[in-house]
Parts: sequence; C-alpha cells; structure tokens
Amino acid sequence: MPSQHVFNNKDGATYTTSNGAPVNEPYAAQRAGLHGPLLLQDFHHIDLLAHFDRERIPERVVHANGAGAHGYFEVTHDLSDITSQTLLRSVGKKVRVTMRFSTVGGESGSADTARDPRGFSAKLRTDEGNWDWVFNNTPIFFIRDPAKFPHFIHTQKRDPQTHLKDPDAFWDYLSQNPESIHQMMILFSDRGTPDGFHNEHGYSGHTYKWLKEDGSFVYVQVHVRADGGFKTLDDATATRLAGENPDYGTQALFETIEAGKFPSWTVYIQTMTPDQAEKFRYNILDLTKVWPHADYPLRPFGKIVLNENPQNYFAEIEQVAFSPSHTIPYIEPSADPVLQSRLFSYPDTHRHRLGTNYHQLPVNAPLNPVANFQRDGPMTFISQGNRPNYQSSIQPLSYKSPKGTIDHTVRDFEREAKHENFIGGAYRELGILTELDFEQPRALWQKVFDDHAREAYVKNVSGHFGKCKSAEVKARQLSVWAAVDQGLADRIAKAIGHPPVKPMKVAPASEAIRFKAALGASLKQTGRL
Repeated sequence: MPSQHVFNNKDGATYTTSNGAPVNEPYAAQRAGLHGPLLLQDFHHIDLLAHFDRERIPERVVHANGAGAHGYFEVTHDLSDITSQTLLRSVGKKVRVTMRFSTVGGESGSADTARDPRGFSAKLRTDEGNWDWVFNNTPIFFIRDPAKFPHFIHTQKRDPQTHLKDPDAFWDYLSQNPESIHQMMILFSDRGTPDGFHNEHGYSGHTYKWLKEDGSFVYVQVHVRADGGFKTLDDATATRLAGENPDYGTQALFETIEAGKFPSWTVYIQTMTPDQAEKFRYNILDLTKVWPHADYPLRPFGKIVLNENPQNYFAEIEQVAFSPSHTIPYIEPSADPVLQSRLFSYPDTHRHRLGTNYHQLPVNAPLNPVANFQRDGPMTFISQGNRPNYQSSIQPLSYKSPKGTIDHTVRDFEREAKHENFIGGAYRELGILTELDFEQPRALWQKVFDDHAREAYVKNVSGHFGKCKSAEVKARQLSVWAAVDQGLADRIAKAIGHPPVKPMKVAPASEAIRFKAALGASLKQTGRL
C-alpha cells in the first residue's frame, strides 16, 4: 500500500515526455486513421515502450534481496588515541548515512525470513569522502580463502540443470571446507533467522587498520549492536512468514520508521596492537575467527539512527553501491585475503550492474566535489568541465598526502612490514585446517548455547541437512560436527536416522605454525622475503 507521505501530499506535477514536453493524454497513442496502425513518429509511445524494455538492471549476484533507509551516524566518543581520522575525533559530529540490509543467497523478491546470513551495509557521507561499512550480521564468515567465494555462492544458488536449490551441493561444499563450521553453528541457530532487518547486529568480520599521523596503527574490528537487541524467529515462524508475507522484513523496517519509532544501533570497536596480534592464538586475518570480548573488550564510539524512508526505492536503495574499498584517510584494509579480494570485486560488480559512472549517481556521490583524471563513459553527467585529464602543469591540481599514511618514516615502515609484508613476498596460499578451527565452534556449542539453543540448533540444521541424498556428504559433514563435539554429531545423526560418525582428523595447531615457518624460510632463501 502507498506510504502515508503519498496519501497526505499531492505534488501537482504536469505530465510530460522524457524530454519535458507536456502530454494531454498519457494513455493515448497516435494512429494512422480511426483503425489504422500506430505511427513511428509518436515519440511519447515509442519512448515509453523502449524505456519499459530496459528499466530492469541486473540484480546483485549476491545480496539481491534487501531493504534500506536513511539516517545519521553520530560520533559519541573521541578516538584520537588510536586514529587521526578527523571524524572519529569530533564528538557530536553527525554525518548522513544510507543503510541497506539484505539476505545473501536469494534472488530479488525472495523471502526476507530465509535462513541466511544478512548483509548489513552503511554509506557514511563524511567531509573527506564516502566511508562504506560492508558488514554482515555475523562476526565471522564461511571461508578464509578468497578463491573459494564465487564457488561457495554457486552452491547457495540454483542447480544448473534442475534450477532448484540443492541441499546436496550446499552440504557437499561445506563438508569439503570444514573451516565453515563456525559460521554454520551460528547460521542454523535461531540467529540464522532474524526478526526483521532492523532487529539485528552488524559486524565488520574483517580486520582493518586505523592509523595515526606518526604511522602507528591498531587492528580494528567494528561491531554495530541494535539498541533494541538482536531479535530472532524460530524456524517454524520464519517458514510460515516466508509463505504468508515474504516481504516481512522490508515492511517492518519501512513501517517502523514511518511510525516514528526510529531504529538505532550503538557502534563499538575491538582493537589489537601489532604486538598483541603476534601473540594472539588465532590469525587475526582469518575471517572464520572472533576476538574474545574478555581479552579485547568492546569500546563504544558512535550511534546510528535511521529516521528517513526512501522516497524512491530504485534510486536510493537498489542503486546504492557499497564497497569496502571506499575508505577515508587513516582507515585502511588489513592483509586479510578475503577483504583484499573484495576491494576489487565490489567496485567491479557495480561497474557491470550500474555502469562505469556508478559513483556519479546521487545516492553514491560524495559530499565534496570529485577531481581526478577519470572521464567520459556511459551516463557521464559530472564531466569536470575543462579540467585537464592528466597531471597538468598548466592547470594543476593540489595533492594532499596525509602524514603517516603515505610518507612513512623508515622506522614506521619497517615496523608495519613485520606484520604485513606482502610486497615482494607474494605466494599462493590456501588455509590449513587445524584444531584451532574447532575451538571457537566448540565453545559456542558447549558454553554459549544453552539447552534451548542446542535443541533449536539440532532441529534447525537436521531439517535442512536431512534432505541431502548423498551418503558420502552426510558422513563427511557429520564428521565435521563430531570434531566440534561428539554429542552434537550424535544428536544430529539420530535426528536424520544416520549411524554415529567419528570426528574427522585434523592437524594440530602447531602444523600451521610449522608451515608458516617453513614457507618463510623458503621465501628468504629465494630472495622473496
């Protein structure tokens, strides 16, 4: 149904053609006589049909289904002790934000209540450029090797032959990549079906680097926690809503804001020094791991409030383009390989989906004027006038090089290189599965979940997993659960009528350390490190 704004406000516009000429009757078409054929000269009618044939753009390959709104981000605490970023030192400063929430695997129009991770993205329009937070509603992810991502998404989509969702492909892939078990433990708990898009938390998942002017930095993970709490649906309710109201989350978000009950989140960071990172039990660049709050407590620094619904969903939400590569001074990516891969992939998909000049669309344009050497291309409407499109001495641009982010001192560079020395030392890496990959899922099952959560998890996961036809896939995935906890595996096996399975064999934690040491020695011998 129309929004209250549409009901209560009449714009009184005069109907025109796309070139602005008024039209007396929008539904009329010119004919050659009373019953004659249509005329090619009828620009209004031809333009109407031609535009209609082209008004759908490709949906997002991932996160196609979603909803969004506008609001603001406010800095509530000074972070000048860890970063020289101007915004984060300006307590009380507010910047406009556009947020989009989404499911991952479903097509546009699929059910909002599907069991699926949720995208949780925000575009902050700062005085120094757009800063995009491209997060999920879980603190970790399925994989840590970037080349696995496209094929993982294939298994969440439709079978090439049957065009149906395929539980065998789903579990075949995950059981062959057991590092996914931490995410699967969360996904098949009730947290896998949030109660609406705005009743959930958001997490960077990836590790970032926040720098100071002297070149020092801390590793950072961002947590965006819903002030109303993370609310979930049980499996039966989520399934029912998927049939009765597949747009449940989209409707709830719009109507909550329209009613003046503005959703809000408190924004926190976890920080870790380079020295702490060296001593941390897990690899801080591993997207399947969390940082324990007891050791690295949450530190608040901001607030997000959504107080404005879009006036046009396509223009303001469908066309919004987020990327983790959209950062601002003193905020940098870490060497997390999945994050590094996303830095390219996100802008690239926007160029395909929206066009070369996607960043010129109003919802994506930064506050400050863009001045660079990029020109032309389809749908250019910010052409930068007569400014030369190269580094000109006739009409030169000025260049800002923040001290410490580009012009490092030798000392700063050497310190940083100890932690992220990937320049000149490149090699092809695939993560090694060790006992470390099961410690946090085991703690989640044994210590975080209560009896109700454990019962719900077994019920939820067995309902999906039990649809697998492959005996090999079933046995393999059960061995993954057994490596987490034998009792967990036995309960799932019993629920699907499968014999108990022993834990899969995994390498000790020392194996990953030994591998890294051997690799480092090899790189030094070959002069690549």
